[in-house]
Amino acid sequence: MMATVEVEAENPLSFAVPAPRARTVAGVRLDLTALMLLTACLAATPASAQLRSNAQVEQSRAIRDQSVTRTLPPPGRYSSEAGQTFMLDRAGSLTLLRFERSTETWALRPTSAPRGDTIYRNDAGEQVLRVTPSGGITVYTTRNPGGSPVSLTGPAVSLEPTSLGPVQMFNLMTRRSSLVSEALGRLVRINLDGQESEALCIEALIVTTDAVVRIARSPSARPFLDRLRSITVIEGSRASVSYSNGDLRVVVDPRRGIGGRPSSARVIRAVIPQD
Repeated sequence: MMATVEVEAENPLSFAVPAPRARTVAGVRLDLTALMLLTACLAATPASAQLRSNAQVEQSRAIRDQSVTRTLPPPGRYSSEAGQTFMLDRAGSLTLLRFERSTETWALRPTSAPRGDTIYRNDAGEQVLRVTPSGGITVYTTRNPGGSPVSLTGPAVSLEPTSLGPVQMFNLMTRRSSLVSEALGRLVRINLDGQESEALCIEALIVTTDAVVRIARSPSARPFLDRLRSITVIEGSRASVSYSNGDLRVVVDPRRGIGGRPSSARVIRAVIPQD
């Protein structure tokens, strides 16, 4: 619907090999030494080398994937030594994280790290979690950039986005427009067009407006919002965020589920130029 509101060894088997000798079979003399050399030459062709290279790549990828799979943090409620609490859930290959008293769910993707660790990053490439092969977890935040160890303290809850009815959605858009307009001291329109996944668009709207309010509260960052006149959330083939001509436009990709919704880190980077 379309709505607008103002406001990634040795072989254990060993055999004795007899020395090769020449033989004649059916009138044809076969030199086994030459035959072995020919086989070795054939094995060294570019095509076979490419096959071996491909096999090595697949083997490395399998080892990497197995490492990542072994270090998936279990869903649940976690608390850090620094006093932060968050929930972990899963959605396909993604690990979902939401901090207590926050409206944003982060979709994290695993990457291999030294010593067999796995690092989980958000869509802006920032490190959020580090998991050791033994299952130890460290969380990284702006308040604790050096990381803080965490422990499992409770059961899991679903972090999948929920849908709203038409009236609830209209009211949400009105409240969100008023929130941003009040933070900036002028009218900011909210546009939302979600046909395939309204829940994903609503999630994007909440994340985006919260990010704008955070920027507005920063004296050094607020000037970057001087030309903001509207916030638009639409569906597309690729998740993205752009800011031009006074319109902050967020595109969500319904095919990727919650992983197709840009995070607040992406929104902030779109508004504030990075050095």
